[in-house]
Amino acid sequence: MQLSSAQLQANKLQALSRSPRLPTPRRHLLKVMSTSAEPKGSSSKTEIKLIGPEPKRFTVAPGQLLTIASAAFPFLARLGSGGFVLGYRTRLPAEQPGKYAVLQAGGRAVEESSALIGSLPRPAKPLELYEFEGCPFCRKVREAVCILDLDVLFYPCPKKGPTWRPKAVEMGGKPMFPYLVDPNTGKAMYESDDIIRYLFETYGGGSSNIPLSLRLGFLTALTCGLGLAPRGAKGSFYTPSKVPEQPLVYWGYELSPFCKVVREKLSELEIPHLYHSVARGSPKRQVPYIEDPNTGVAMFESAAIVKYLDETYGAGTA
Repeated sequence: MQLSSAQLQANKLQALSRSPRLPTPRRHLLKVMSTSAEPKGSSSKTEIKLIGPEPKRFTVAPGQLLTIASAAFPFLARLGSGGFVLGYRTRLPAEQPGKYAVLQAGGRAVEESSALIGSLPRPAKPLELYEFEGCPFCRKVREAVCILDLDVLFYPCPKKGPTWRPKAVEMGGKPMFPYLVDPNTGKAMYESDDIIRYLFETYGGGSSNIPLSLRLGFLTALTCGLGLAPRGAKGSFYTPSKVPEQPLVYWGYELSPFCKVVREKLSELEIPHLYHSVARGSPKRQVPYIEDPNTGVAMFESAAIVKYLDETYGAGTA
């Protein structure tokens, strides 16, 4: 998780160049434009500045132990589903100073990668997913997104949310979630199993690559629900907020309890975000990490990110 300054800067510039500008929330327009972070006519981009605490691996912030422990329960209920990319593999090369490795010992490093992801088709534009964190059917789809290492533009639709939930119903005609829109193919669909099948057939080398953990029908949904239970209704209900002009850019994955608590807050506040899924074996790995092109802020560490989101987009900040 430790990155060099050059790597961080490269990630920032790449994220800003991809970050779409949001429409005016009052008009509920959903046309997403690929644009950089600067206003029209400006010759300079918003400068992203890394703030907050230094990232520390496997470290829980003071006062957060119970929160992280309860957020880790899906790891047990789902047996690690969504934590590893398709074709996950490890090897033990010689240790390279400054290069991320999950473990280092005796001059060797555990290097994670994928034998398949690099050969699979990638969407030219981010997929769009209308969902919310506390929904077990939505979790199934998020696990598939992580397994396939896809980048997705999430529109959080918590219950009683005034912005993206009504728009999703308007677009699809049903108050059902998750709802997927693929701007690359023109496909739009409900039903988590149908969405998962579509993702694997289009971007995962075929439905035969769908892992058993996502093939078990009712049992899959049940274990997803059980995994979410210790967190109560976190991520399910709207908290008054203001919608940012541009989506935030977020790196995370389903298996991480640190990423989960950030996703809960993003969902409750209806904050749209370009989600770079970085399950174990992903070449994009650094989590949890967020960039806000609206304010020029970037940071690691879940507790600091949650505090920032509350202070910047929570009630009373409009």
